[in-house]
Amino acid sequence: MGNSLHLILILLAVAVGVVVLCRIFHLPAMLGYLLVGILIGPHALGWIPDTAETRHLAEFGVVFLMFSIGLEFSLARLRAMQRLVFGLGTAQVAATMLLVMFSTLFFALDWRAGLALGGILAMSSTAIVSKLLVERAELNTPHGQKIMGVLLFQDLAVVPLIIIIPALGVSGADLGSMVALAMLKAALLLTALLTFGQRLLRPWFHLVAGQKSSELFMLNVLLFTLGMAWLTELSGLSLALGAFVAGMLISETEYRYQVEEDIKPFRDVLLGLFFVTIGMMLDLQAVVAGWGWVLLVLLILIPFKAAVVALLVRGFAGEWGAALRTGLGLAQAGEFGFVLLTLAGGVQLLPPDVMQNVLAAMLISMLIAPFLIQHAEAIVRRVSPAEWMNRAMQMHQIAVSSMASKQHIIICGYGRSGQSLAKFLTEEGISFIALDLDSRRVREAADAGERVVYGDAAKREVLMAAGLMRAKALAITYDDKHSALKILRHTQSARPDLPVVVRTADDTHIGALKQAGAAEVVAEVTEGSVMLASQALLLSGVPLSRVIRQIQETRAKRYSMFSGYFRDTSSDAVGESTESLQRRFQNVMLNEGDAAVGKCIKEMKLDDLNIEVNAVRRHNVEGSHPSGDMVLRAGDVLVMLGQAVTLEAAEKRLRKG
Repeated sequence: MGNSLHLILILLAVAVGVVVLCRIFHLPAMLGYLLVGILIGPHALGWIPDTAETRHLAEFGVVFLMFSIGLEFSLARLRAMQRLVFGLGTAQVAATMLLVMFSTLFFALDWRAGLALGGILAMSSTAIVSKLLVERAELNTPHGQKIMGVLLFQDLAVVPLIIIIPALGVSGADLGSMVALAMLKAALLLTALLTFGQRLLRPWFHLVAGQKSSELFMLNVLLFTLGMAWLTELSGLSLALGAFVAGMLISETEYRYQVEEDIKPFRDVLLGLFFVTIGMMLDLQAVVAGWGWVLLVLLILIPFKAAVVALLVRGFAGEWGAALRTGLGLAQAGEFGFVLLTLAGGVQLLPPDVMQNVLAAMLISMLIAPFLIQHAEAIVRRVSPAEWMNRAMQMHQIAVSSMASKQHIIICGYGRSGQSLAKFLTEEGISFIALDLDSRRVREAADAGERVVYGDAAKREVLMAAGLMRAKALAITYDDKHSALKILRHTQSARPDLPVVVRTADDTHIGALKQAGAAEVVAEVTEGSVMLASQALLLSGVPLSRVIRQIQETRAKRYSMFSGYFRDTSSDAVGESTESLQRRFQNVMLNEGDAAVGKCIKEMKLDDLNIEVNAVRRHNVEGSHPSGDMVLRAGDVLVMLGQAVTLEAAEKRLRKG
């Protein structure tokens, strides 16, 4: 017992340390677990023995990985992406498998080993690539959609490969019958489970959920998942197949999201253990001895696979830029490749030295993947000169759309929030240009006569083409912290005086966004809670005027620009004839040589013009209602409140004295 506890403590201590380092360097935790396995495994420090018990426990990590994939399996999503999934995805997996299988013939490997190796190398890393696409705000780009479509098919292709690879390990005489029998059993079992499983599953889950016990619900999920895995193993198939079916069945019920949340801690811990055991398989001495073969496999894997994918995407889409980016995004090996490699090793399909060389090449390719995707833009421009022309044409299109605009608003993102903002601006007669990466949405908006163009707002040249230097304000309407920070960085560099409003889901990143230069951050959870409270108060019999006052006071506390300027509701209706007399906000950035630089706010006597300085933004830090003794500096952005005529006079006074 003491020895087991000692090993567990070593594993936990090293895993925590390495995963923390991976987080610091923005690398996937999976790579950290792999490095832990290499470091403490039997072929390196030897702290953890490579026993059958350890491997058997790691199989549960695969079970929960396949269960998670089953939960995310959506027929509606498949139908929406069927051309990418079943067209491009099928072509990528089939072409990679056939070409790898053909290549192995030159190295005196059996065709069965070549087929298994083809399936292993055809997989790409969903965990690494999807995370990087989200961080880079490229999920909805043309290459991002193609990458996700291929990854989705790869997830599905694992299921038949899990059935076929163990069958390939039998003697040649029985191979055909074994594969046919395995596929027949899988077809019969899947048909029975999918036909009758749903009818039994839903009433049983209703009964368990009706007991209102989270512990009981969790136990039931574990029982169902492991029970399905045991059933498929009993039928001569794999544990992973049963877990995938269990996830598929639950995904069609209303309990899907609750199950996904409950299972996450188990899945992440066991998956970490699985990747540790994969790392433990790597013999560094064997890798060093066969470094030439490792390099050869790596060169075959990354450039070869990237070229195959790029050519296929080119054939499907006809655009080299997206084709090359998709190829670079899918060039690495994947976590399911390790699952298949473990299966192939278990039935002795691959010789030990080949296993080591392939495993090392797969690990190195996954370490290279983040850097490859990060520099994909530079690689594409260098490899494809036509990409410069395409980018120039895109910038020209955006510039033409924004050329006639001055004092307009740039809307970054044209989803529901962007469309709602555009509607308000149109009603107020304010011009705008919207940037979006969803080509279908852009096309539909253009057909409707709206000024929406295709472009990545996180790129400086796109913002400049959209008229950043002439704009009156900028709004980021989608919830993506990384993309928003990029936009804010570009805006602060080119137009530090431009007010930027950012939308976010909650108040988690408000501080970071304001520090980066956002004039205001609107959190959906805050607005939602305000409206929820107002409806509850109204239904509770609280007078309408008091409810409106509560809303106004809450928003005045939350949004500094509103503080102290809410009027009585009776004065809200303003005629068009007096609209020009209404007070409004205006931003003025002080430059070197302006009269106000080096003077206190009160020295400028803005009160004489009935102008109030609502805030001063300095080095991206905004101070609300600054003191009159505050000394102004070059680069300060003054947020002033007043009438249009007096605001103009105040700006002249700040500039010329």
